[in-house]
Amino acid sequence: MTIALVDYDQALATYEPVLGLEVHVELNTKSKMFCGCSTDFGAEPNTHTCPVCLGLPGSLPVINRRAVEAAIRIGLALNCSIAPWCRMARKNYFYPDMTKDYQISQYDEPIAFDGYLDVEVDGEAFRIEIERAHMEEDAGKLMHMGGAGRIQGADYSLLDYNRAGTPLIEIVTKVVPGTGAKAPQVAKAYVAALRDIVRALGVSDGRMEQGSLRCDANISLRPIGSQVLGIRSETKNINSLRSIEGALHYEIRRQAAILDDGGRVKQETRHWNEAGYTSDGRSKETAEDYRYFPEPDLAPIAASPMWVEELRATLPEMPAARRKRLVAQWGFTELELRDVLGADALDLIDETVAAGASPQSARKWWVGELSRRAKEANVDLDRVGVTPQQVAQVQALVDAGTVNDKLARQIFDFVIAGEGTPAQIAQKHGLAVVSDDGALSAAIDRAMAANPDVVEKIRDGKLQAAGALIGAVMREMRGQADAARVRELILEKLS
Repeated sequence: MTIALVDYDQALATYEPVLGLEVHVELNTKSKMFCGCSTDFGAEPNTHTCPVCLGLPGSLPVINRRAVEAAIRIGLALNCSIAPWCRMARKNYFYPDMTKDYQISQYDEPIAFDGYLDVEVDGEAFRIEIERAHMEEDAGKLMHMGGAGRIQGADYSLLDYNRAGTPLIEIVTKVVPGTGAKAPQVAKAYVAALRDIVRALGVSDGRMEQGSLRCDANISLRPIGSQVLGIRSETKNINSLRSIEGALHYEIRRQAAILDDGGRVKQETRHWNEAGYTSDGRSKETAEDYRYFPEPDLAPIAASPMWVEELRATLPEMPAARRKRLVAQWGFTELELRDVLGADALDLIDETVAAGASPQSARKWWVGELSRRAKEANVDLDRVGVTPQQVAQVQALVDAGTVNDKLARQIFDFVIAGEGTPAQIAQKHGLAVVSDDGALSAAIDRAMAANPDVVEKIRDGKLQAAGALIGAVMREMRGQADAARVRELILEKLS
């Protein structure tokens, strides 16, 4: 459904948006948070379960040390303080995907707190202050039948508890004012930066489309100049960067329309529909509604200073610092870097350069041809079906003069189809540049005979007209001619 919305610029002329973001990061530990069940993604429904993660009477949880280590490392990477002593808590609520009718989480004693993350949007820096990063277990997964897999319009829902009990880190920001019209872009940049960090740490694959990283986006509006926070909505479980930006953009326009009409925004959760709008969820609970109390079946966690420092020593180079280093090494312009980051191609380019390609050629293929293919297939760039090593191999054929860019694009077709290495494909399908002067000369003669007016222009000194003859030769030879050599031969013939 859609409603009358206020124009975005008009809304921002009247109201200031205030963000609040909650990001759930699913850890890639081999076993769940409180039991030994596998966390592998994609198994048959309800096959990775046991009495503990199903919440059966008499079962007792045991905390996963690897998950605690991951939580501390994430906290350190986000400039947080690490609690020397903290506890798990029970968060009580009923929902079909919660087997126990409560979730084991943390409340007033998180393992990491008071951090920050700096992000940049269009050259402007924003500091996102982090209130807490706490540990908890994931819920099961509701699978909606009908309604294109979404709760809106579904006929009924099924439950898969394989995910129940998977370790999560929930990262909660403080309120984020001062982003203005860039609020949706800042939220997108923040979640993208978090995703880069957890990937760099190796604690999560950060795959939003698989639910490994999910964002609950809170936003409220207040009249410009007011210090009183407005009533917020919370759009739940957004699973793509594009959707985060779209949902917040829509909510700003929707809330502005309500306020302009003298109405009151309802504090509630909402669902994002890829058609471009949010819809009602449920009224938003407060902390009191959850009746938190310390988890009686788990001992407190005491992270000693020595352990924290040992984990700090394992932190890799942070993505922002790595970006600056690579860009300096590669000599990319700001515009080129923006295109690389927009395509989410930095890591792929880095691996391609490591495999032997030049930075500019790696950027050309990933940001251009392969990014286009990924968009057409509606997949992430790293799922397009070509590896960085294969891109470097294709570029090596180009550098050697064996193929040109047009033939290289054909080779990518066969690589994606799984027909072998680029070199094998070039040989199998006869994809090689023709540089034999005899064959080229004959094709040039035919092109000149068919285009006498072009020949006269070249003889009159209009050398740019040679492009028409080169194009004719390239078409006759199905793109396999050496264009540079064709140009040389044409000018030799007509000099």
